Amino acid sequence: MSDPLTSEPWSPAEFEARLRKIGEERYHSRHPFHRLLHEGKLTQGQVQAWVLNRYYYQSRIPMKDAALMSQVEDPEFRREWIRRIHDHDGTEGGIDRWLILAEGVGLDPDYVRSTEGVLPATRFAVDAYVRFVRDKSLLEAVASSLTELFAPDLHKARIAALLENYAFANDQTLAYFRKRLTQAPRDVAFGLAFVQREARTREKQEAALAALRFKTDVLWAQLDALYFAYVEPGLVPPGAFVPKTE
Repeated sequence: MSDPLTSEPWSPAEFEARLRKIGEERYHSRHPFHRLLHEGKLTQGQVQAWVLNRYYYQSRIPMKDAALMSQVEDPEFRREWIRRIHDHDGTEGGIDRWLILAEGVGLDPDYVRSTEGVLPATRFAVDAYVRFVRDKSLLEAVASSLTELFAPDLHKARIAALLENYAFANDQTLAYFRKRLTQAPRDVAFGLAFVQREARTREKQEAALAALRFKTDVLWAQLDALYFAYVEPGLVPPGAFVPKTE
């Protein structure tokens, strides 16, 4: 194994290819729970559990971005990055659109906002992501956001799959995903350019790759928790959301 302290940095093209390969191998679109969702094989209660738990992740994204911005001295960077907070936290932003989805699948938005029924593993994984961004270098924090490289394709597939397979799916309930089709490419273009520019050594490139792998682990862990609690073996932990009998 080569030593990142002494090895030459990869070319920009090779480095980007390695970032993208992480998505090909590890992005949560490959998880069995997602496959069941997109194939229309989840019950209403299982979809509700996914929406409820994913809300916890959505609600923490602005907190993650605020933690990242606390490291930034460059005002131009801050002006660019703060758009992410507005995209999620603003009036009729991503969080509001997610609550429309929650209501569409039959959940009480106030219950969803409370996060009372969120799985413990979801909470631990998402909170670990916020801490990671707060405590790691700015390069690693930005690199962890690059799962957005893979998000537009997933959102396109999800919109089509949900419209085909679920009665709750319509333009209103799927507005979150449609909006991300334009927001995510813009965000990732800025993030990828920053990571390419700042990761000038092999050591920094390796750190960026590790940060992106960590983020894919965070996303995968959330689906592991959902699968274990609501699919197989179906062991819902105390205090977590329990779907009504279907």
